[in-house]
Amino acid sequence: MSQFQHITSLLHRFVDKGPAGCACSVALDGETVYEEYVGLADIERNKPIAPDTIFRIYSMTKVITCTAALMLYERGHFLLNDPLDEYLPEFRHPQVYRRNPYGAVSVEPAAGPIRVKDLFMMTSGLTYAGSRMETERETKKVLDELKQKEKAGEPYDVRALSKAIASVPLAFDPGTHWRYGISHDILGALIEVVSGKTFGQFLQDEIFEPLGMEDTFFRIPEHKKDRLCHLYNRAEDGTLTKNTSMDDYYQPGAVYEGGGGGLLSTLGDYSRFASMLARGGELDGVRILGSRTIGLMATNHLGPQQLADFDWPHLAGYGYGLGVRVMIDPAAGGSNSSIGEFGWLGMAGTWVLIDPKERLSAVYMQQMLPNFEAYHQPRLRAVIYGAL
Repeated sequence: MSQFQHITSLLHRFVDKGPAGCACSVALDGETVYEEYVGLADIERNKPIAPDTIFRIYSMTKVITCTAALMLYERGHFLLNDPLDEYLPEFRHPQVYRRNPYGAVSVEPAAGPIRVKDLFMMTSGLTYAGSRMETERETKKVLDELKQKEKAGEPYDVRALSKAIASVPLAFDPGTHWRYGISHDILGALIEVVSGKTFGQFLQDEIFEPLGMEDTFFRIPEHKKDRLCHLYNRAEDGTLTKNTSMDDYYQPGAVYEGGGGGLLSTLGDYSRFASMLARGGELDGVRILGSRTIGLMATNHLGPQQLADFDWPHLAGYGYGLGVRVMIDPAAGGSNSSIGEFGWLGMAGTWVLIDPKERLSAVYMQQMLPNFEAYHQPRLRAVIYGAL
């Protein structure tokens, strides 16, 4: 449609200064009103981005994971305020790192249990691996040990990861702060326990197959490998270098299914998923989730301290719901989007926007590190809403 022509110009500007290629689609009430593919999926072979190109969606997996968990919530398998250890007993009696006024660190019992909702909200006290604090450093040690065992022929699954991570003292008492971390991977373990299926099988049976998402999976089939877009590292001078260092988990022999960032998908597949959420949980006669539950998902759940922790500059104006950013203050964000617009993003620059009020959804795909998300995503949002 002609009113979306400015998106095309923006995509070309992105490719001129950033990724080798990118793709974007916009849907209103489940109908695609804009779809464009710009640039290359493979520089070496001069292969263009196309409708069948498969992308690493990294943390956009989180929105699917939280949707899957909320399906089980709707079926009465758990309540959001339930202690997590009722389902994952390894998290009984959590410990937490504390620092006294003199800087000395001790490990003490947490003030309360991790609640199921803390996994959705990133308020569990679990972190990613890193070097900034004790929990990050210990998490890195645990993950390194699991990876070493995997190299020795002992692959680990999401339940094994959950049991290993539960031994790490938390960064803070559950529910007191917000910190981005491994919580949604643990949510995948919860899904396995309460559903009786592997995480990947639950997603296949309950979301991917019903929505016709034939190219969304944790492990890429041999006959589809040629369709996987290359991931590129971008140097300061704009040079793009192929990066395959993180692709082991996508191979047929891999076992781990990461709820925080493990899925591959296409623009078309993820657009169907996003359209379903924008339409209140239903698409083409298939209902995945109830509209009231989506409303709960897309409600800010953070209090003042947690909102202060959620301080990513390019997400100004947003709060955080059950696994998604949620627009709560368009003026603070300099945003022309609706209050209640929600979604998330992926490490290589992928992005999804969902607006139930307008029954609008948009998906953007690229594969580049660093991802330029702070530049790309607010501009995409501005241009998309400007076309309505």
